[in-house]
Amino acid sequence: MDQNWPRGMLDMDGSCKTGRKKGSGPIEVQMCKSILPCHANHQGELGAGQLLKWMDTTACLAAERHAGMACVTASMDDIQFEETVRVGQVINIKARVNRAFNTSMEVGIYVTVQEVLSGVTKRVCVAFSTFVAKPTGTHKVSLKPLDIQGSVEEMLEYSLASERRRLRLYNEEAFKNLMKDYYNLQDKGLCSRKPIMTVVSTELTQVESIELVLPPHANHHGNTFGGQIMAWMENVATVAASRLCGYYPSLGAVDMFRFRGPSSVGDRLVFKAMVNNAFQTSVEVGVRVEAYNCEEWNEGTPRHINSASMIYYIPGCGGEKQTFPDVTYTTLDGERRFIGAIVRKRIRMARKHILYSKDEGPISVPWDRSNQVYLGYNNVAALTVLAGKRGWEASSINDKFGVYVHEEADVLCLKVEMKVKTTAFHAFSLLADLPSRPQWDKNYLSCEEVEKADEEETIYHIKCPKVNGSKSRDFVVLLSKRQPCKDGDPYVVALRSVTVATVPLDENSIRSEVKCAGFLVHEIGYSTCKVSYYNQVTSGVLPYVEGNLAGWSKSMEETAMSCMSFLEQDLLTTQL
Repeated sequence: MDQNWPRGMLDMDGSCKTGRKKGSGPIEVQMCKSILPCHANHQGELGAGQLLKWMDTTACLAAERHAGMACVTASMDDIQFEETVRVGQVINIKARVNRAFNTSMEVGIYVTVQEVLSGVTKRVCVAFSTFVAKPTGTHKVSLKPLDIQGSVEEMLEYSLASERRRLRLYNEEAFKNLMKDYYNLQDKGLCSRKPIMTVVSTELTQVESIELVLPPHANHHGNTFGGQIMAWMENVATVAASRLCGYYPSLGAVDMFRFRGPSSVGDRLVFKAMVNNAFQTSVEVGVRVEAYNCEEWNEGTPRHINSASMIYYIPGCGGEKQTFPDVTYTTLDGERRFIGAIVRKRIRMARKHILYSKDEGPISVPWDRSNQVYLGYNNVAALTVLAGKRGWEASSINDKFGVYVHEEADVLCLKVEMKVKTTAFHAFSLLADLPSRPQWDKNYLSCEEVEKADEEETIYHIKCPKVNGSKSRDFVVLLSKRQPCKDGDPYVVALRSVTVATVPLDENSIRSEVKCAGFLVHEIGYSTCKVSYYNQVTSGVLPYVEGNLAGWSKSMEETAMSCMSFLEQDLLTTQL
């Protein structure tokens, strides 16, 4: 979402106006607020809890405007806070329904802040809420579909809303799958980081607070206002984060507020918060909300009504974030929280790249025999540099192979290391024979030679299958292969996209590009080698690996096993 939404009329008292006529498409609801001292914390900044209340109100009104009936918040996610709002400034909150499903709808929320004297406007945050329509009586709900009329931005958000919903539905399964992987990594000692500061037990950051729900805390339906619950949650989470760092942390993002059940006036709400894990310049705090009515309070039987994971940072001088102490755990629940925070960080990374990856622009370079030496050198050099990067994070490891992820400045890279029972030269020879790759890689439908420059450089045309209902994709790549110059050097098979006039675009497929990919093969022993596959993920490659990134697929592990079987079986056949 951006500032080009259809602009409606604003009232300074926060009343709502619509940007379109009824029934013509997404209707925007806006709230405008001048920040007063009563809205701010002790540092003169707008409290995140207060902002969350306003955001929930605006989003709810947008949902009810579309549904024509009462709506309740089911969740609010993908909240990223980018700018601090101070007393005297003016914020504008815009909300509109991005897409309506059967009984639920996604509402996009966009918040900006304006400096009154200069008129400069900056983005504060973007968030997405899911609302569920609540009809009266036994009436069955069937929400009317959104009528999108021409706006490129609205069409984009309409499409992305479906993708975000798909990821939310996959989220629970993906979380369970990744938890298993990371428990395995923890057992192997691969989840732990070398402490750079004093280690603090997460149990020392525990916070518990109670609130009695009074009539002013209720919404217009009589239940506890969801925005008020989120504000209370933010309060205890901030206290927990401050206990770790001994400073005033700032809320940077919220993984998801998930409303599991309602509460009402008279309920006692108990808020429990604790630091889950620290990642150098950020920390995740988990918050759980339990509700009791009078009877449940006496019996000690709570209802779990909400939970969230919030990410904090410490503002530093010059915009640089300060470092948090390293943390550890002393209980099994602490271990679960510790590993769960790592998994959620991984899922957030995947969501960012799946939903918001930008088109890199043209990556391919024109192929010409006159620049063959230059292109071949750069192809091999780029793969060597990629392989030399530090900070690869283990994603999945067993006795035969490991999958690793590396992210730096929004550039995502993948690595698969395989221990193969064959000679290094034999593995190199098979991997450099790209037309044979469809035999073990299901993402290759076919691979045909286009032009062979010499024994080391060859151009190939690769066709790949459809994914996520889109067209099939094809790639035109330069393969550069090199044998070791001296003992200890690896065999190299490097790939990158090029353009050649003999392979024009096909209207039935999407021409995609590879920036840097390939294999390094190291000799371990006479009949054993280590095969390392690397890929700097582009928008064309992403659809084939997104399931692995998000945790709902094991396709890369399956491909690694298939590759190993191919290399080892082929050797066995040759020997026979």
